[in-house]
Amino acid sequence: MFAYDVENLNGKVRGALLSSAAHSKTGVLILGGSSGRVDIPRAGLFAQAGAHALALQWFGGPSQSPGICEIPLETFIDATDLLTSRGCNRIIVVGTSKGAEAALLASTIDQRIKAVVAISPTSVVWGNIGEGVDGIAWPERSSWSLKGTPLDFIPSDLSWQKNYRDGLISYRSFFEKCLANDVQTNERARIPVELSVAELILVAGGDDALWPSDDFAREIVQSRQAHGKSATLIFGRDAGHRILFPGEPTRRSSLHAHGGTDEADAELGQRAWQIIEKLL
Repeated sequence: MFAYDVENLNGKVRGALLSSAAHSKTGVLILGGSSGRVDIPRAGLFAQAGAHALALQWFGGPSQSPGICEIPLETFIDATDLLTSRGCNRIIVVGTSKGAEAALLASTIDQRIKAVVAISPTSVVWGNIGEGVDGIAWPERSSWSLKGTPLDFIPSDLSWQKNYRDGLISYRSFFEKCLANDVQTNERARIPVELSVAELILVAGGDDALWPSDDFAREIVQSRQAHGKSATLIFGRDAGHRILFPGEPTRRSSLHAHGGTDEADAELGQRAWQIIEKLL
């Protein structure tokens, strides 16, 4: 294990950069999900493994959108710029949930990204979660933009009836219902993973109660194969939305159901980490 230094970033790129003592040229960009957490502990795992790791704050900070609403994909290009300016010539993006959505999209427009680890991913673009920079959350808009233009997205189906699991709302059926409405809309909102030159590693649980990441991951694999490319799926039948790398805490959301169990989530994370270590 390697020691590392921590640098807090408060400029154009926000978050924390963990610079490994190893003489590594690999930079890892860590993207959290809709909680907005800047995942410094996870970045620490990568820094200890010898990479330079940037835990990015990509919304919710000063001068940023308070919610995931028309987030410029240039945000992630700027983060890659910073890593390359620090001597990294091999960029890996590790994203969870909405962070995985961002990671996959970023890899389709930035060829410096050599690998993506998409944890509990989606294969399509979804609408905003919360307010944009204008303070408006509704009517619904895209989660992302590029060069000032919002990306196509799957609109919400407001007729959805809430489902509960262990006393918490499970949103999986919501996303499935939205996808059942319009095939043409789905195609326009599809993340064009065939454009990515990165190696894609997808980590998904079959008991994901938040959204059907297992189905999304398989669709990504199929899309890649249809264009003569590959993607690696690391699947755990009993794991949920929350995948745990070695040593990570087991706290659960109190807002919505994630599915899985502590044991299954950690077992899938352990298998994924073994593959990730080879990348590093």
